[in-house]
Amino acid sequence: METYPLIPHPDFPPSLLSGIEARIVGRDDRWLRLRWRLFDARAVVFPPFAGKGRATDLWKNTCFELFLRPEGGQAYVELNLSPSERWAAYDFVSWREGMADRPMPREPECTARVGQRMAIFDAAVPAAGLPVGPAHVGLSAVIEEEGGVISYWSIAHPRGKPDFHDAACFAAELPAPGAP
Repeated sequence: METYPLIPHPDFPPSLLSGIEARIVGRDDRWLRLRWRLFDARAVVFPPFAGKGRATDLWKNTCFELFLRPEGGQAYVELNLSPSERWAAYDFVSWREGMADRPMPREPECTARVGQRMAIFDAAVPAAGLPVGPAHVGLSAVIEEEGGVISYWSIAHPRGKPDFHDAACFAAELPAPGAP
């Protein structure tokens, strides 16, 4: 699958972080696997381990996000995945409308490996908790760095303030499971 360079929102630049790449590692009938690589990550603040569990407001700290909008519709799914191992999943009927918790058959798996120069965040999301079929995808990240610097990273950004829910951010494609 393809690797996507994420770009910081121009109004919220990072401090020392020099880049992020997001990758859909694979999709099968059991899991959707994702990876984010952060370059020059020495100042990134990673939330402390909290154990698995659903949580809110994960985007207020370092958090990795996945948005899926099935082809032909306006409804979409948002997943927030934290290095703390906390997560959130939401359904929307259209742009920021009709938000509801999305049921998950089991919890996503999240792992962070942090070094001085690079950090890697891996996530595996249960396929049974995701829309079936091909989808438009948004891969993004909210990054907190030392000193309270927050940057917003996405494949693409809409004009104006950061908004990962905007259609402009759904700039990748996810084939149906088993598709070539």
